[in-house]
Amino acid sequence: MELSLPETKANVTSVGPGDSLACFVTSTSPSMKAVERVVQELAGSDVPVLLVGEPGAGKKATAERIHQLSARREQPFHASACLDLPAAVFHPGENGNSGGTLFLSEVVDLSPARQESLMQLLTELEKRQASSARLICGTARDLQAEVRAGAFREDLYYRISAVTLRIPPLRQRKEDIPELLNFFLSKYAAEFRCAIPTLTAETQNLFVQYAWPGNIRELEDAAKAIVALRDETLAMAGLRSMLLRQGAALRNHTSLKEAAKTASRKAEKELILEVLAKTRWNRRRAAQELQISYKALLYKLKQIGCGELGGAS
Repeated sequence: MELSLPETKANVTSVGPGDSLACFVTSTSPSMKAVERVVQELAGSDVPVLLVGEPGAGKKATAERIHQLSARREQPFHASACLDLPAAVFHPGENGNSGGTLFLSEVVDLSPARQESLMQLLTELEKRQASSARLICGTARDLQAEVRAGAFREDLYYRISAVTLRIPPLRQRKEDIPELLNFFLSKYAAEFRCAIPTLTAETQNLFVQYAWPGNIRELEDAAKAIVALRDETLAMAGLRSMLLRQGAALRNHTSLKEAAKTASRKAEKELILEVLAKTRWNRRRAAQELQISYKALLYKLKQIGCGELGGAS
């Protein structure tokens, strides 16, 4: 029996083995180094992965990175905002290819009918033990809450979330901003056929200080504007204005005591991530090395936004 999926006009992109992938630059931040280690391990298996992160945080780039490091790297990478790819994507081709990787960027937006189609397809392929495309899903919302609210199928949630990996927002990985900025400036300088801009120290500081509510996507747009306008001052006017408003809000609410707490939390986070990396994310062993209870470590991971990072318990 061949399964057919409902037709849709939504946009689908496919990246072949020779195409360039989305931005996944080498990170210096502890939180993204932890993500990269999990990505390396996930690339060696076909386990379903659920990527959780704010819009623009880099879920698609992370999915592409898993694909690029996997045995499927010679096959296409398919990305879709909804379930609109033909059933053939899930089946091996004439030369025995594995169908590549399918990334559903906002799986929470699937309608009940599309959720049912995906569940039926996954169940059928499992029964037939068919070689199929690897499935990676992304969401910016809490899927467990959607399940409790009856908006998302519980059986499908457990099927697609064998490993749940949280992608930290850019404001929690500011150490990566200079490298990301250089990547995007180089990318758009090549696209617009012009020299890579040399930014002033003030502009570089603005990039690091800003909170980036739009995450990497917003940073990319800012870098593109600098290259396209050929005028750093003009391109940065909006960002400078927003940063001044942020600074005023912080000055109104930040005390010396709060500043000390912030510094302490940052040091604690870096130590926790360093020990977890050393123990390959074995959280029980990490708790022992940190001399805290396992329950306390889980609580602290949740506090720093890493509660759903993969790894052994």
